[in-house]
Amino acid sequence: MSLSLYDLSVPVFTRGLGQLTHLFDKSLAHAKANGIDTATLVDARLAPDMLTLVGQIQRASDAAKLGTARIAGITAPSFPDEEKTWDDLVARIAKTQDFLATVDRALIDGQEERPVTIKTREGEAAFTAQRYLLQFALPNFFFHVTTAYDVLRHSGMPIGKLDYLGKF
Repeated sequence: MSLSLYDLSVPVFTRGLGQLTHLFDKSLAHAKANGIDTATLVDARLAPDMLTLVGQIQRASDAAKLGTARIAGITAPSFPDEEKTWDDLVARIAKTQDFLATVDRALIDGQEERPVTIKTREGEAAFTAQRYLLQFALPNFFFHVTTAYDVLRHSGMPIGKLDYLGKF
């Protein structure tokens, strides 16, 4: 069985965002049960020069929606980075999942060679859609999802590897 470009993108992004939702749900239950203000979690970070939990969720959302849109050849919705609360972050994840659900498989499958160009701090980087997905979009997405997990775990939330990986 071969995997299509769609199979390697939209379902993977969707599942990762679903695991973020699970991590947030479990962390919220723990915070409520233990009198922890979620505002302290929203602003938590691993190191002074790293993004807060808010920034990690925003970047994971952007990686999923922009990654999908670029390989599909469509325009991603614009989500201003205005999230400040726990509920705002949960809503951002849900909006991203909602967008992914609208992307037609036919726009992605067979587009492995579509040119994708992104702007970086160093200038522009050019890829084929397949190379962009496998070497940039997915690694970037999982960096931010993993870092969000790490911020929550470092903040004392009772989440573990199986919460991150999910059910198989």
